[in-house]
Amino acid sequence: MSQTLELPVSHVKGIGEHTQEMLSTLHIFTVRDLLEYYPFRHEDYAVRRLGEVNHEERVTVRGQVQSEPSVRFYGKKKSRLTVRVLVDGLLIQAVFFNQPYLKKQLSLGQEIVINGKWDQHRASISPAMMKPKKQTNEQGLEPVYSVKGDLKIATLRKFIHEAMGTYGNELEEILPEQLIQSYRLMPRKEAIHQLHFPNSPNDLKQAKRRMIYEELLLFQLKMQTYRKQERDQQKGETKKIPVHEVEAFIESLPFPLTGAQRRVKDEILVDITSNYRMNRLLQGDVGSGKTVIAAVALFAVVKAGFQGALMVPTEILAEQHLESLIDLLAPYNVNVRLLSGGAKIKERREILAQLEAGDIDILVGTHALIQEGVDFQNLGLVITDEQHRFGVEQRRILRKKGLHPDVLFMTATPIPRTLAISAFGDMDVSVIDEMPKGRKPIETYWAKPAMFERVLTFMQKELKQGRQAYVICPLIEESDKLDVQNAIDVHAQLSQGLPDVNVGLMHGRLTPDEKEEVMGQFADNDIQALVSTTVVEVGVNVPNATVMIIYDAERFGLSQLHQLRGRVGRGSEQSYCILLADPKSDTGKERMKIMTETNDGFELSERDLELRGPGDFFGRKQSGLPEFKVADLVQDYRVLEIARQDAAKLVQSEAFWKSQDYFHLRGWLEKQGILSLGRLD
Repeated sequence: MSQTLELPVSHVKGIGEHTQEMLSTLHIFTVRDLLEYYPFRHEDYAVRRLGEVNHEERVTVRGQVQSEPSVRFYGKKKSRLTVRVLVDGLLIQAVFFNQPYLKKQLSLGQEIVINGKWDQHRASISPAMMKPKKQTNEQGLEPVYSVKGDLKIATLRKFIHEAMGTYGNELEEILPEQLIQSYRLMPRKEAIHQLHFPNSPNDLKQAKRRMIYEELLLFQLKMQTYRKQERDQQKGETKKIPVHEVEAFIESLPFPLTGAQRRVKDEILVDITSNYRMNRLLQGDVGSGKTVIAAVALFAVVKAGFQGALMVPTEILAEQHLESLIDLLAPYNVNVRLLSGGAKIKERREILAQLEAGDIDILVGTHALIQEGVDFQNLGLVITDEQHRFGVEQRRILRKKGLHPDVLFMTATPIPRTLAISAFGDMDVSVIDEMPKGRKPIETYWAKPAMFERVLTFMQKELKQGRQAYVICPLIEESDKLDVQNAIDVHAQLSQGLPDVNVGLMHGRLTPDEKEEVMGQFADNDIQALVSTTVVEVGVNVPNATVMIIYDAERFGLSQLHQLRGRVGRGSEQSYCILLADPKSDTGKERMKIMTETNDGFELSERDLELRGPGDFFGRKQSGLPEFKVADLVQDYRVLEIARQDAAKLVQSEAFWKSQDYFHLRGWLEKQGILSLGRLD
């Protein structure tokens, strides 16, 4: 690594103390930081003909002023200047905002170059910007950087140009020649130069291609190294599974496993019997049969002489899992118990004593399972359901307790494979992508709020046939800030409007006992219509419920809407989901349309990712996703997959750790604090 590039950025000509402080707010401290501070987009200021331009596309055109500029002032220091311009024989209107000074600069017959968004219907360019007749380069490609405070883009560009001229030759190649030739990649020094000062659209494309691959390879190298270290340093305990007993258990199930379930089951059992700790994410759409796979894995571990734990987000879900596991495992003399927050002191002590003595085979509960005072005799497998976002912390707690069990994370929130590989790159990923036979697709409809009476009539018709319904609201109580339906008001309205129907109310402020009572009544059909917030999103299983009505559906992401929809369609009867929504944005309308078109959770998650971006998809704080400078996880998913495969091969290869060709890649890992070169060489 070049030491010259590690010099403070003040070594670049023209950067004084004040500018150095401004650059530090952009995390630019060294010459390298400045050179590797890439533009987030490039404006194409090459002059084009209007006939080639699509509606609402940004364009740069050349034309002649045909009218006196007109300026209107409004608000505080706000103005709108309009002028007619003849462009390619077409008279158009150019609209400039907050640039009243242009009135003195524009005259009839003057030739000007303007840039802005082309509105084909109004024959106008707005908002328009004047551009100098001489472009920044022949192609008109101008980099746009993210700046703060008083720092201007043009000033930053000048400093980068100066740094490139003085220190550009110090930029080292970090990819081995083999990869550069294999993928015909642009050399690193040239790629960085072209990102800042592109000669042509094709050169810019090749520069981006090179840097996207580099970023994704480095990230995957980091993840694969973590994974290798985890496996090398924390060997799992090899478990001898009685295969014939496991197969007999599978054969005894009341339904055959799908092909996808069998494939995933095999992947998990291979991990359990290996000498490394399993660290696997199991994805499966709502109703795809993940719970059965969990039961098979737990059965296998118990028969191998170990204990199992199943952690779930809510006590309601814990109780449902307990019942399912007892039904499946009790005939095989497997002792399954529940540890809940509501357990009485005497009962809790009894459970903890039996657990430590090894008398309990499988313990089900919330995250309280791995808290202080809960000691297993021989924990071999931990399965967490819908808790994947907290996996890192859970693994840390397990290690702190001196336990090194296999870990399986399950989620019914389908995550596109692209993001699963990225956010959970240190994990193996299994996918159940096949639904059990006989499941009827849920029919989904989008209705405007004005149609609620018709929706209510339809719900009444279903209830009269002995079915049940969910009605989901975004809020618990009325809000001054948000004009959305709330559960308490809707419960009151429905109770009054449906006098012959028992309408229940469920929300997050109820105590665990109150929630349990309401859900018990709904499961027993004592409640026919359940008004609820999104607390029913995960894991509630009432096969008799056939109607799901979601108020203000535009307020939810696609994945959450799909989770809610998955609460119905669990029995043999046809089920329906009705989205009550009046979205104002194009994105909101697109979401509603997509929901009515597909029941495939993985397709929905891909579309959700395109609409919202990876940060919003996961929630920025929980996502664990890196901030890439050039790469885009949605657009560049094919490159990500190639980079993952390349990184996996490199990390497993002896040559990578010893050859001089890989010195810079290993140096990058060392700089990240992942490994010590001294120990490796």
